[in-house]
This record gives sequence, C-alpha cells and structure tokens, in this order.
Amino acid sequence: MRILLAEDDPVIADGICRALKRGGYAIDHVATGSDADAALASQPYDLLILDLGLPKLPGIEVLKRLRARKSAIPVLILTAQDGVEDRVRGLDAGADDYMTKPFALPELEARVRAHTRRGTGQPRCIEIGNLSYDQADRVVKINGQMIELSAREVGLLEVFILRVGRLVSKDQLVDHLCGWGEEVSSNAIEVYVHRLRKKLEDSGIRIVTVRGLGYCLENPDVLQTAKV
Repeated sequence: MRILLAEDDPVIADGICRALKRGGYAIDHVATGSDADAALASQPYDLLILDLGLPKLPGIEVLKRLRARKSAIPVLILTAQDGVEDRVRGLDAGADDYMTKPFALPELEARVRAHTRRGTGQPRCIEIGNLSYDQADRVVKINGQMIELSAREVGLLEVFILRVGRLVSKDQLVDHLCGWGEEVSSNAIEVYVHRLRKKLEDSGIRIVTVRGLGYCLENPDVLQTAKV
C-alpha cells in the first residue's frame, strides 16, 4: 500500500513515516500543499494523510482539487484545527476521517489500517488455500499457525493477494513497496520473492514467475476447479 503524507512539521512527519514504514507501507512525504497537489495529480495512492495548515496551498484546497479530479482515494485529515466548524468543513470537502493534534500514534496506525482495508474492497481476513491474511493486524497464518514475515514480505504478499490470479510486474511491486528515495533493484525484488516463496511452501499457494513480465499468485481454488 502506498501512502502520501502531506505534513509540514518535520518532527511529526518523521515519526509518522517511521511508524508506517515499520508497518510495511510505502510512504511518500511532502511539506507543502503545492507539492501534495502535484504528487496526487501524477501518481496513484491508496491513502492521503493531509494537514490542513500547509504552506503554499492550504490543505483544504488540496482536498478540493483532489475530489474535483474525481479521485476517490481515502483522505485522513490530521490537523491542529480542532473546531467543530473545521471538522465539518473538512468532511464536507470530501475527507473520510478527521484527527486532531496532538494524537496517539497507535490510533493513527489503526485508522490507516482501516482506511486501506476499505479501499481494497476485501474483507478483513482473506483466505487463499491454507493461508489466511488479516488486513487489519497484518498477520499471516498457514493452517491456523502464525508465520513470521518481515514488514516488506507482508507488503509483498499483500500485493499478490489483492491481485490473485493476475500478473504483477516488478515495477508495480516497487511502486507499492517503496517510497521516494528508496532504491530497490530488480535483483532485490527477486530476493524478496524467493524468501516469501520459502515461507509459503506449506500454504497451498504458489507465486509463479512469468519470465520477462513479473509474477502471479496462482489461485488454488481456480486450479482445483479446472482439474475437476
């Protein structure tokens, strides 16, 4: 999942970026409203975390422009403007959620999980073969037993699960796993996929390499139906 954080306070931004990266999200950060507007107009995101008090272009204007482009991505406002009128204005402009500063980081992380989960259109717990994935807690189990995955491996598995049966290119994997400034080579993606395959050996699912194009997570239910 790729998130854009529009926040001009460097301390707050650093804390949010660190926390969400630990959770396996790819996060890009901008400090001005004009940069946020440009990023949103040029690249797809799964969630926008938006401060209203941004320099160069107010956050509320960023939100209005986003909705004017018919974008439906979830928007979580995170601001010091805590009046009822401010909340009403933000929600009426198209925000999906509103948090005021100061805030508890665990609550922000929980809201991020909720919004990204809703954005996939999938239930909280997805089951494929013998594997289950809890989108809220980002927990992976095989035959009911939790397996240990790194944050990046969870992010990689999530991309495959949400596109089961469909081709995913290496470029798409990089886009979903890495924020700006993070250099991830094609070889690194291959290493991550190899490690993930090893950990999923007992799951009943298979990540297939489509040479020169990318990868595909085979749907065991579809394969079983085809054999009948």
